[in-house]
Amino acid sequence: MEPASLIATDLACRRGERLLFRGLSFTLSAGEALQVVGPNGTGKSSLIRLLAGLLRPYAGTVERTVEAALLDERLALDGHLPLGKALAFWNRIDRSGAEANQARALGLEPLLDVPVRYLSTGQRKRAAILMSNARNAGLWLLDEPLNGLDAEAAAAFQRQVAGYLAHGGIAVIASHQPFAVPRLTPLTLADYAP
Repeated sequence: MEPASLIATDLACRRGERLLFRGLSFTLSAGEALQVVGPNGTGKSSLIRLLAGLLRPYAGTVERTVEAALLDERLALDGHLPLGKALAFWNRIDRSGAEANQARALGLEPLLDVPVRYLSTGQRKRAAILMSNARNAGLWLLDEPLNGLDAEAAAAFQRQVAGYLAHGGIAVIASHQPFAVPRLTPLTLADYAP
């Protein structure tokens, strides 16, 4: 089996007529994490979407040897369904097996009968965390993962990411907030502005 890796080579991103960044290169291997920081509008979310394959780079390449799971502000759950049924739909699609104990660990078990549209921002974020954790992907792409989480939930999620890295996962984290996991390298995106 090929070792887990993510390689970005000479990436450039253009949104409309504006070049956000260029000349960005990095390599991540199993157990490593990258925290992308910078002011609003520098392209942190765009970089996450490039790495996920949802945007094409203006220049450069992205190579990865593992499947990616994306956690961003877009919760891909039907707002009219109860949370448990909405999660079950994706479990069938992804064959992920998000178990009840994972829902319990994230404090979601009492909410499984509540329609997704009634969940708070933090509850929605925890549901998104459950979905991304359940996919067994080798790469987590996390766009502002701590937004909407209280201090206890934020600390618990950082522990989850640390455990994921300890088991050979790779993480790219775009966040304005401090993130505490081992083998985390900061990348200031503004350093790559044209």
